Amino acid sequence: MEHLLPFPRRAQWTAVGSLYLALALLWLVDWVSFLPLTGNRHSVADFVLLACGPVFAALVLVPAERFTVRSRAAVVAAGSWAVTAVLALPGHGATGSWSLLESGALLVLLAVTARRAEPPAVAVALCAALGSAVIAAPLRREHAGDTATFAFLLTLAVGAALGLGCYLRALDARRTRAVAAVRQGERLELARDLHDFVAHHVTGIVVQAQAARTIREAAPEQVDTMLLGIEKAGLETLDSMRRLVRVLREEERRAVLPGELYAGLADLAAEFSRRGGPDVTVRIEAAARCARLAPEVETSVRRVVQEALTNVRRHAPGAHAVTVHVGLRQGQLAVEVRNRPPSERGGAPAGGRGGFGLVGLRERAEAVGGSLTAGPTDEGGWETAARFPVLDRTPAGGPGPGMARSDV
Repeated sequence: MEHLLPFPRRAQWTAVGSLYLALALLWLVDWVSFLPLTGNRHSVADFVLLACGPVFAALVLVPAERFTVRSRAAVVAAGSWAVTAVLALPGHGATGSWSLLESGALLVLLAVTARRAEPPAVAVALCAALGSAVIAAPLRREHAGDTATFAFLLTLAVGAALGLGCYLRALDARRTRAVAAVRQGERLELARDLHDFVAHHVTGIVVQAQAARTIREAAPEQVDTMLLGIEKAGLETLDSMRRLVRVLREEERRAVLPGELYAGLADLAAEFSRRGGPDVTVRIEAAARCARLAPEVETSVRRVVQEALTNVRRHAPGAHAVTVHVGLRQGQLAVEVRNRPPSERGGAPAGGRGGFGLVGLRERAEAVGGSLTAGPTDEGGWETAARFPVLDRTPAGGPGPGMARSDV
């Protein structure tokens, strides 16, 4: 699936370490069942099963980039059934274990297949093959008097592995639907902003066209300049429409008007502090103030800052030194929102930690030609960083060189 359920890195490493330890213990049990046998009591089947365990475990644990889940499930199920079919023949059975390591590896692969294999019909077939291979493994033993007991216990283990895999598959599907809904919501917001952007540009085009008609006789030399301005405004409008027009406008909302971006960021910071958040320092570099941005980029910058501040309030209550920094980096507008770690670690935020705000922001940033990253800082805080394209640089008429700073 495209969006698998995320788990904290510490939980992932703990799970992987526990898995390797469990498989190692199972192989140790295989050795214990093998070693007491002395003399000629060892059969070829014992040596085969003792070697099969690590082979099947390696096939299960090989990285997914080299071996797809479907391929490895088919190979492992076929191999396990082949070994069982040969050793189940009279006189070919093993005197020790049937390879608990192999059974453990197949149970792990069963859970992974139930979670990730596509399409569902193929997943069902592969899970049936793997599960039946696990249940039939005790038939490899020479003395099969307690085979029914072992088969019953393995059936319970197969059911547990299937249940875990199907549960995780359901969570992955729910997350995929949630991510799709968030992305669609961002597309809707961009589309709702389109009307305001187009109206602004078209109004400028109309005004310039009227002025050109007025002065075409009195100052004809200025008509070409006005026509170039009309052409440029029209091309920018079409460019915005090509990037944004995906759905129709549904709800009314106030968009960020061109030229109001940085004042709007200061308002966001002030509102954030008024609602109980920490003080926010907004730093706007002079070079960023001189950069001309597409209307959809201005709206996206505001959304990035708004969502980042919301995450600070939700996930890091009591955090200090929240900073919003906007500048130019390698010809792109760089927007960075950073906070230091809170003085005290609180509990889980209301609603849990599985939100999709960053997914929507990344979708919006990519839709307008930018990018977005987020992650912890070296000091234990959090940073959300976005890059957006700029149209060009306007003459610096306002702020002087250096950095214009607004502390809120």
